[in-house]
Amino acid sequence: MNRTDVIIIGGGVSGLMCARELSAAGKRVTLVDRQAFGKESSWAGGGILSPLNPWRTAEPVTALCQWSQLAYPVLAEGLKESTGTDPEWLSSGLLFSDCMEIDRAKAWADTHGIRYETMDSEDLGQIEPNLCNQGENPLILPDIAQVRNPRLLRALIADLTKRGVAMRERHPVEQIKIEHEKAVGVIANGQLISADTVVVTAGAWSGLLACNSGLAELPVMPVKGEMLIYHAPPGLLRHMVLSGGRYLIPRKDGRILAGSTVENAYFNKSITDSAYEALSRFATTLLPALRQAPIEKHWAGLRPGSLNGIPFIGPHPEVANLYFNCGHFRNGFVMAPASARLLANHVLHQTPIVSPEPYLPATESCGSIAT
Repeated sequence: MNRTDVIIIGGGVSGLMCARELSAAGKRVTLVDRQAFGKESSWAGGGILSPLNPWRTAEPVTALCQWSQLAYPVLAEGLKESTGTDPEWLSSGLLFSDCMEIDRAKAWADTHGIRYETMDSEDLGQIEPNLCNQGENPLILPDIAQVRNPRLLRALIADLTKRGVAMRERHPVEQIKIEHEKAVGVIANGQLISADTVVVTAGAWSGLLACNSGLAELPVMPVKGEMLIYHAPPGLLRHMVLSGGRYLIPRKDGRILAGSTVENAYFNKSITDSAYEALSRFATTLLPALRQAPIEKHWAGLRPGSLNGIPFIGPHPEVANLYFNCGHFRNGFVMAPASARLLANHVLHQTPIVSPEPYLPATESCGSIAT
């Protein structure tokens, strides 16, 4: 029988950052995943370090996003120094080519101390000359950054390995072991791994794992999203651009991501011709030069949808030593540092970085899943 201080179920960005927080606090941590680490929603996303329309975002989400946005530059630089892998944190700015809620957006930015710039179409043409834009209300949040999510995941995995975290890939957890209303470990690959504390960071699979363990329903459901990536020349696009609910993200090497769809497809991750056509039409209409750039890859991922997009972070209300950090929907990367720190605050009995009440898991579901 194996034993550890903390077992974390799920090796996406939330699980990796939780492992880093708790390991740094001196805990013996074991991280398990049903497949290779970082290969689900965390890998499939775009790495924008902001909600797509932040003025529509629930305040508890905004609180975690703002804490994380301040933490990311130091985190990225520290990971680069410790592992040699550059997560490519880049303050490229988020440009709304036609902000249909311009007054609401400005009021939100003023309230939260967020720098923004308005412009006319001529100004937009000067900063992004390759965009084909018919919008009347361009708006830019110049301080919004991005990370290259696969590189950040690789850096986190290497960092945890150096820290001595036990890394167990391809160890699917069948259930959480509960005795006398207390979590005592997990059953993975038919084997008991005992632990003083169990943390669930299993993304879209978190609700299913809770159900399989005999717990009350945790309303976290998979929401599929499909994306494309273009092999474009550097400099074609300078800013992340949002238009009509979809986006383009330029990487340092010139590649440009186009995303994304939103579909309730349960656990079906198959890619579709309809999504390919819709995303390529969007990308080449907004940035016509992409018609000459080859599409390198088309993929799908499963976001962990939750009530109003607010994640569950904290202890189970009825089972001792069991914690959750899941349900981040489309904002897992931007909330990850703050979510992991708040989870660690609970486990380590520290003063929380934000008021913890909005994120606490409940035994009964209410509201609607964010889509």
